[in-house]
Amino acid sequence: VAAPPSPADIPPGKVALQLLDWLPFVSADSGLAPVEQGLLAEIRLPRVLLGAIVGGLLAIAGAGYQGVFRNPLADPYLLGAAAGAGLTTTMAIVFMKGDETALPIPAAAFAGAIGGVLLAYALGNVAGRGGGIATLVLAGVAVSSFLTAIQTFLQQLRVDELQRIYAWILGDVGGGWSQIALVAPYAVVSVVIMLLHGRLLDVLSVGDDEAVSLGLNVARVRLVVLLAASLATAAAVAVSGLIGFVGIVVPHVVRRLAGGSYRTVLPLSLIGGAAFLVLADLIARTVLAPAELPIGVVTAFVGAPFFIVVLRVTRRVET
Repeated sequence: VAAPPSPADIPPGKVALQLLDWLPFVSADSGLAPVEQGLLAEIRLPRVLLGAIVGGLLAIAGAGYQGVFRNPLADPYLLGAAAGAGLTTTMAIVFMKGDETALPIPAAAFAGAIGGVLLAYALGNVAGRGGGIATLVLAGVAVSSFLTAIQTFLQQLRVDELQRIYAWILGDVGGGWSQIALVAPYAVVSVVIMLLHGRLLDVLSVGDDEAVSLGLNVARVRLVVLLAASLATAAAVAVSGLIGFVGIVVPHVVRRLAGGSYRTVLPLSLIGGAAFLVLADLIARTVLAPAELPIGVVTAFVGAPFFIVVLRVTRRVET
């Protein structure tokens, strides 16, 4: 008896016909066997959708951070979201056993990402007293270093769990429909808030003094966008692990191609991030088939050299 085909064996044309057949009031004969339809519905489709959601969230969060800090090098993990999620996920893996961690890991990652950002923001407010953006960034660096140190200590307590910890750190978007349902409400709220603040980020980009003179409540706008971007980052991290470079590269490229207005940068970053991560996941699944690369490795391989090229081009233009 032949083994059932993997999702990669299903022709794209038949996939398109089957997707049409699943639409209301549409009938299309894809010719797919029931087992192939099941693979498409339960493996391929949710993976593509989850990759698009995570990529879009990371990219729009990166654009939001870059708008708040007025720095194209700002990324979604700047204020300790990655370190917080890494610590709480490591705690869930270390202190719980077996499959019991399957459900707590997304919740732990989400809580850790939010907690890391709030801790950095609180530290920045307490220590800053007028220090502004620079103090907040330094607080994020301090919190990230501290939480990462605790995570490293916990890893040494359970060396046998290092493989699971690093598998999460390197990223994965194969969680299925349950993960999509988990992340969807937070994704909708955070994306809507950031899109509604595009015009205000344009005003903020001229500088705090000028923005205040135009009637903008700078502190409120900065706080709301930071919270929304952090919520988007936490939601993405909760279901995918730590996937780097999406939040830096995609908004930067969008800004180069479409201009600097955040009314344009934010929605295009959302779309571009979704497309970028779906493509990265496709590469991860096929380049060493039947083995699979962690998606974070692919984004690093693609993102790091590409970002260096973008920086060199930007430097030439500015000089």
